[in-house]
Amino acid sequence: MAGPEHTETVPTRPGPTTSAELAAALDAIGAGAYIVDEQGRIVAVNARAAQLLARSAEDLLGHDAHDLLHRGPTGQPLPRTRCAMRQAFHAGQPAQVAEDYFGRADGSVLRISWLITPYDLGGGHTGTLVVFHPADHARRTGSGPEPAAKPLPELERLALLAETTAQLTSTLDVDEALNRLVALVVPRLADWVVVDLLSERDEVWRSVVVHAEGDTLTHHDDLQGPMPPVPEHSTMPLSKALRGVASTLAGPQTYQGTPDSGIAVEQRRLFDATGMHSAAIAPIRSTREVLGALTLGRAENPVAFTPADLPLIEDIARRAGLALDNARLYQRQRKVAETMQNHLLPQMPGVPGLRMTVRYLPAPHASQVGGDWYDAFPLSDGSTALAIGDVVGHDLEAAAGMAQVRNMLRAYAWAQEEPPSRIVERLDQAIQHITDVTMATMIFARIEPAGDGHSRLSWTNAGHPPPLLISHDGVADYLTDGHGILLGTGVGTPRPDATAILPPGSTLVLYTDGLIEQPGQSLDTGLDRLRRHAAALVHRPLAAFTDQLLRRVRPPGNDDDVAVLALRTPAGD
Repeated sequence: MAGPEHTETVPTRPGPTTSAELAAALDAIGAGAYIVDEQGRIVAVNARAAQLLARSAEDLLGHDAHDLLHRGPTGQPLPRTRCAMRQAFHAGQPAQVAEDYFGRADGSVLRISWLITPYDLGGGHTGTLVVFHPADHARRTGSGPEPAAKPLPELERLALLAETTAQLTSTLDVDEALNRLVALVVPRLADWVVVDLLSERDEVWRSVVVHAEGDTLTHHDDLQGPMPPVPEHSTMPLSKALRGVASTLAGPQTYQGTPDSGIAVEQRRLFDATGMHSAAIAPIRSTREVLGALTLGRAENPVAFTPADLPLIEDIARRAGLALDNARLYQRQRKVAETMQNHLLPQMPGVPGLRMTVRYLPAPHASQVGGDWYDAFPLSDGSTALAIGDVVGHDLEAAAGMAQVRNMLRAYAWAQEEPPSRIVERLDQAIQHITDVTMATMIFARIEPAGDGHSRLSWTNAGHPPPLLISHDGVADYLTDGHGILLGTGVGTPRPDATAILPPGSTLVLYTDGLIEQPGQSLDTGLDRLRRHAAALVHRPLAAFTDQLLRRVRPPGNDDDVAVLALRTPAGD
């Protein structure tokens, strides 16, 4: 039984507010009421609360209110992340919910309506006052908190979270992830969405401000851009979210006072410009750090957000954080790999009379670095060496192997004035003994003047797609001679050489297999596509010729990297 009508308190800290004053305050409330301290422990309770909960005051005082009382509709323990009152408690703002559940001492469940508000305990300490009564009583008498919008039904909430996970984890592009996040939350949950992101240097950038008018999404670029730094001790909602402290509800009135930081000024501008009357702000976190904040706002929708909405918004923000973190890590890896690739692939030398253009396109789903490579360099006898190759793999190991092969080729070619076949034979022997390269293809060639404006090309081919030669008037032929087995087999058979005379104005194309291979099609189909487009484009300047060739010939579903070296000899008179 609840016992006589009186209030018992357990003061947790000294201060001006005495136990008697707390008791008098709670006894004046006609509904059940209790006060919790900053840790959520019950420090005062009135007799009406004890009666409704079928617990004595002694059974309530000193206990964590959430653990002791908060339940789901069937009496199951309620996780803290799903508890609307717990979210409101941490937000430190008044809140109310029309339907929730407390557990009674006999194991039954009491359906209640509740209201909470900060409560000054004196001495600089702040507690929280909770007032509640049976939900049936609220409907019958019309007293108590006004009904608030209910959160999404459980099945709809789970469906939204599943869709959020599927949509956000299926892309590794930050901008695409943000676009998908916007489409998930507006207009379903709000009519405004704002995303503020923290850079690696802790600078804040307002990346997204989008308004939903029906199914039309409008980006407001004028409200996006750089933001002031995050203040360390601000209690304002966005500042707390960007520090990862808490999710919070906010409205225009939140930022009407004297601003405590530049971010508060920008927030006031945001509310004035958008007309939002209610907003929910949640941190966007990864497992390692805070990445930013998600703000959902309502302007046309008249229903204000309540603490009951925060758990769902937090779940969405958490999933967005994991997706954005993965995308950032992937883009960082791509940037490192791209820098490495650019350092590994050389600049073309200036050769009088010869024009050369090179292009490298990484595999779209690899780590932006692979085993395709090209090279051109002067030889000791005055001729120019040309090379293109492919080391098996699309990772940093393949790139390292590519660098080893290229550097050894340069050393052998410079030191030994021998036919291309002999240089590649020596390279093949070295690869098998002093590198980790298991298999590779390549073409090694040398080009030199042959008189009368012609050029002599000598080459050997180690299992690589054949060079393509296009005459000045658009006749295209593959140079299929000089073909031998690929590198790394250990067979040791002699390699053939081949020679061709290039007329003035000829274009030579060396390329890797990513340019012509396409799943489901034969290699001959890709070779024919390359030959036809090269012949059609040969009248263009060399750089434009190479770019258009890549654009037209590379298969759209190609998942391999591509290297191209295009060379054009001087045109005749």
